[in-house]
Amino acid sequence: MTLFWRSFLLIALLIVTAVLASFQIYRVYEREPRSRELAQQTVSTINLTRAALVNADPFRRRELLIELNESEGLRVVPATASEKLEALPDDELLAKVSQHVKNALGEQTRFAAERDGEDGFWVSFFIDEDEFRVMLPRERFEPELGLGWLGWGGALLALALLGAWLIASRIARPLAGLAEAARRIGRGEAPAPLPEGGERELRTVQSAFNRMAGDLASMERERAMVLAGISHDLRTPLSRLRLALEMSGAEPAAAQGMNADIEEMDQVIGQFLDFARGGAEAREPVEVDALADEVAAHFAKLGKPVRRTGASGATVSAARMALHRALMNLVDNALRHAGGEIEVAASRLDGEVVLEVLDRGPGIPADEVDRLKRPFTRLDAARSGRGGAGLGLAIVERVAHAHGGRFELAPRQGGGLTARVVLPAP
Repeated sequence: MTLFWRSFLLIALLIVTAVLASFQIYRVYEREPRSRELAQQTVSTINLTRAALVNADPFRRRELLIELNESEGLRVVPATASEKLEALPDDELLAKVSQHVKNALGEQTRFAAERDGEDGFWVSFFIDEDEFRVMLPRERFEPELGLGWLGWGGALLALALLGAWLIASRIARPLAGLAEAARRIGRGEAPAPLPEGGERELRTVQSAFNRMAGDLASMERERAMVLAGISHDLRTPLSRLRLALEMSGAEPAAAQGMNADIEEMDQVIGQFLDFARGGAEAREPVEVDALADEVAAHFAKLGKPVRRTGASGATVSAARMALHRALMNLVDNALRHAGGEIEVAASRLDGEVVLEVLDRGPGIPADEVDRLKRPFTRLDAARSGRGGAGLGLAIVERVAHAHGGRFELAPRQGGGLTARVVLPAP
């Protein structure tokens, strides 16, 4: 779960909990004064009804009862022996109202929730020895939440959630920009400086990250300049050595060995130059199959056992020379350490473009794969043999990441090694 959604859900949960707790507190503390008010209204109604019945003309009491029922919503009936009463439900508010009414009218007052199938709040009272019952509408004691209350409550909750959304986004947006800039640095790209704004802590982090990114870019430029300068300066004496060797008249065997040493030194210098270039080349449409054909044809002209297999039919936006160098390094590495026939394959799998160099050599132990992708590292068995400076696989790793892809080293089925550059398909 992202920081944004975690923050939003936590703030929203806190708001909803606070609203529910406030509602419950209101209900608890509002119950006592509300029960007293309802009890006072009930007692007043009973007293007024009793007084009206006592003082009314006996012949007109029926008309009075009908008028009370129509105008006040009251029902007044004499108590009978055959009536069926149902007790009040177990409700704290009704219990408090009943107790307050009893305190005012006397302990002989009886209550019911239903009389002969008719719902209401039934309260008894006496006129001399005769018992009567007054029915008050239950709506007075059980007010329903109307649409107005629901609408206002929903609007309040929506505003609170919108505030939670704004707070969470204000926290998460700068951090998302920071994470994206960090990913770009990890891919070897130079991100734009982060805008320094917002709260003091965020401004501090953004400022520190911008300084770090600037320092890293400066160090990368200086390292590239040093490597390029050293490599360029070394190639001049190598050229003189090669020329002097050709004019020395040395024995063919010795001349061939020295030429091989000079060629190996030139390849090492070439690796330094490739590593120093990084991923700063411009992007252009590159036909993957044509690039693989070109690399395989280059080694075939030199008499190397390299053959071309597979087809992807894909064109990617890439730095052509960087991809070319990466593939050349993989083939050269396979020829140097594996021997035998080498395959250069291109394919398209699961929405990705795959370039592979396959050999039948001894392979690479699984626990050494990540280490070998770092600069200036080689297998121990290869340290004493002929080889480069340990930059070939590091160059491939950098090129793959610069193109938003990945570089994999995996065992080949039937023995050997598969070096795979996976690029996102267009």
